[in-house]
Amino acid sequence: MATKENRSTTGPGPAWRAWGRALLGGAVMAAALGTGNALGEALVRALDLDGYPAQLLPAALVSALAVPVVLALRAGRSGSGRPLGLGTPASAAHGFARGLAVTTACAALALGGGTAAGWVRWSGPDPAGLVSFLAGNALVAVLLEALPEETTLRGYAWASLRDRFGGVLSALGTTLVFLLVPAASTVVQAGVAHAVGVDAPPMGLAPAGQDPVAYPVLLSVFGLTLIAARTAPGRAPLWAAIGTHLAFLSVNRVVFEGGRRDAGWSAHVSPVHAAVLELGYLAATAAVFTGARLLASRGRAPVSGPRTAVTGPRVRAAAAWLRPVLPSGPRATASGGRRVQPSAATTYSVGVWAGSGSRLVPPVRVLSRASAPPPGAVSRGRPATAVRRSPGTRRR
Repeated sequence: MATKENRSTTGPGPAWRAWGRALLGGAVMAAALGTGNALGEALVRALDLDGYPAQLLPAALVSALAVPVVLALRAGRSGSGRPLGLGTPASAAHGFARGLAVTTACAALALGGGTAAGWVRWSGPDPAGLVSFLAGNALVAVLLEALPEETTLRGYAWASLRDRFGGVLSALGTTLVFLLVPAASTVVQAGVAHAVGVDAPPMGLAPAGQDPVAYPVLLSVFGLTLIAARTAPGRAPLWAAIGTHLAFLSVNRVVFEGGRRDAGWSAHVSPVHAAVLELGYLAATAAVFTGARLLASRGRAPVSGPRTAVTGPRVRAAAAWLRPVLPSGPRATASGGRRVQPSAATTYSVGVWAGSGSRLVPPVRVLSRASAPPPGAVSRGRPATAVRRSPGTRRR
């Protein structure tokens, strides 16, 4: 009887398919952003909304159009490899707070250094106005940008590339798709706005009022920082990227645009110094997340030859944790075969990288009963165990 493989186990697939899925994630985000902004403006006019509801409605439309689509696309690929990284609600809150705290702390250090150097001059703070702005801006920023962009790009696009390629190429490829989204969204928004009879911003590689050279540079560094947050250890790494995204938007809108947005606090910074401070605290944030991932990787087991050595307290703890989950030794299955147990160290290493924890159990390979070795058979790869004889037994 021929050996049978579990149909839920899939390979990485060709390179063009991985790139196609990554571009599909970017296309979903561009379509949702352009459509949500155009339809949102039309609904705001039809419902005669003003103020904060007029900002919240388009943002909610963008998330409603983008997030369910990529969740359905990823769920449709059984045995696809890395999860999106959303995690459970409890782990999501922890990951979100981690991204928010790390980015805010790095921004505070950079801005504090800029203030000490005389680059930043602050206005008088209005605590009530600042809290009100941060609370209102947080919901709009999460729904309009942080949640849909991270789910489609650092979630679906990055996971699709990472299933096929290494970490560096996946990070660069995801960032490239990130750079294409703003321009593509302006094209979509122009088409939808024309169809519904509303005005649309001009099409271009950078939003109106942004420098066409400095904007892509800042967006590239920002995208790589979000990848660093996405790949940091944790059970909900995508929410760490969402928290980082929100912190970046909140800091920039208060510090550099606070006067125009009536944020309750603002700073006066020259454009050159503002660019240095932005890039500086983004680089510091990326360094913190990358350092956390490198420290976590020290607990992984080294691989030498066909066997995996399990060393280190963290790996031994993971192996003990996995014993109740994975079968130990040959175990009969419904198809009459045996399950091949993966190495606990390998399972733990991939779990740390993907941030999936207990949800990551590699697919098992099901062998037919005919292909399994008969009971009592001696493996060719290992020497046969010597038979102990009593002292009075003589060889015949």
